[in-house]
Amino acid sequence: MKKIKIKTIIFSVLIIAGSMFTSNAQDANTILKNVDNVMYSPKDMAGKTKIVLIDKAGKEKTREATIIQKGTDKRIFRFTAPSSQAGIAVLSLPNDVMYLYMPAYGKERRISSSVKNQKFAGTDFSYDDMEAKPNAEKYTPKLLKTEGDVHVLELTPKSQKSEYSKVIMKVHKTNFYPVSAEFYDKGNKKIKEGKSVYVKIGNYWNAQEMTMTDLKKNHTTKMIMSDVKYDQGLSDEEFTVRKLKQ
Repeated sequence: MKKIKIKTIIFSVLIIAGSMFTSNAQDANTILKNVDNVMYSPKDMAGKTKIVLIDKAGKEKTREATIIQKGTDKRIFRFTAPSSQAGIAVLSLPNDVMYLYMPAYGKERRISSSVKNQKFAGTDFSYDDMEAKPNAEKYTPKLLKTEGDVHVLELTPKSQKSEYSKVIMKVHKTNFYPVSAEFYDKGNKKIKEGKSVYVKIGNYWNAQEMTMTDLKKNHTTKMIMSDVKYDQGLSDEEFTVRKLKQ
């Protein structure tokens, strides 16, 4: 009789533990999907970006760029200043397709998955960071905890080619925009830190300022958005290699 009771108790504990794990997984997936809904809810977006590069001595270099995006998987990021950088652009398309255009060479180059870990045009953002792709497609999430105003997620890359072993993302508990992220290499060492400041423009939350810091080089990149416009009816023709080269 005692053995039956013990087995019943153990069985019940296992059921509860399994239920808690499933609930946790569902919560993590829901949170990450909500993040994507916030980041990709507009039909399209266009804006200007000021890029500030800050070295370990505090010296700053400033660049300017434009960005257009449609849906969850089409984006063009193009430098407009200074003249040495003007015209350099990246096109992100569905199915992990990315192109880089360098005016000096006069032709586009397909970015292979093996080089997406490299830094984009001297910034602290990699090509992978610049890719237009929902987080839920790139990562498997786990809810670590909820504290204060944020949920803390551990994101494991689905691709083995990712330079990251994991990303620790803090998500605003009510509005579901990403507040910060810590990036870890394959040796589980933290290599980068990112922070975001979101403001609401009309019906949408906009990443007004994004900061990425390379901890090894003590170098920081700030991207500050302005003149943001949503739902203008951008055509798919705006997101082609032909347009990339113009």
